[in-house]
Amino acid sequence: MNPDRRNRLRDAAIAVLNESGGRGLTHRAVDAAAEVPSGTAKNYFPTRDALLGAVAGRCVELYSEVAERMAAAPAPRGREGLVALLRGLLENAAGPGRPRLLAYLELQSEAARKPWLSGILDPIGASDFAAFEHAQRAAGLPVTRARTRTLTLALHAALPHLLAEGPETLAAAGLDDLDAFARDLLASLYD
Repeated sequence: MNPDRRNRLRDAAIAVLNESGGRGLTHRAVDAAAEVPSGTAKNYFPTRDALLGAVAGRCVELYSEVAERMAAAPAPRGREGLVALLRGLLENAAGPGRPRLLAYLELQSEAARKPWLSGILDPIGASDFAAFEHAQRAAGLPVTRARTRTLTLALHAALPHLLAEGPETLAAAGLDDLDAFARDLLASLYD
């Protein structure tokens, strides 16, 4: 099978999840989004579970690319450097990374009922703990496992609210000012 077409279909599935949610993820919708002949997605991914697994794998690949770029970037210097890093990650989540994150969250909902899917997606969330521990350490902060868990889980919890864009919730959570959110989060951990 053609690997370029396979990736095109997986990227189209991300677009479908972004636009229509999990209930909208059908072979026909993926064919339309990929602008390929009807039946192409079913030929590559014969069942809905195969399609879910393929798009989950693609999300892991895309996440790995982001993580590699983050690891190659200069380490944050000091608390303000870490604030800038966290703000940038949250801005990306609400901006260019939005389709991938919406797809990921839709897949996480499916994974709550399909443990095999959770196994595919697990590296995304699990690797964040080590990455954020490294970032805090690089910034010169006295990081602990508990602080790493709190920071990582707070950022994960912020994502659905950023994507839903409810103005009252964003204001209540402090997500309407991402610099202040990042500073407050670090202050709650380190002051």
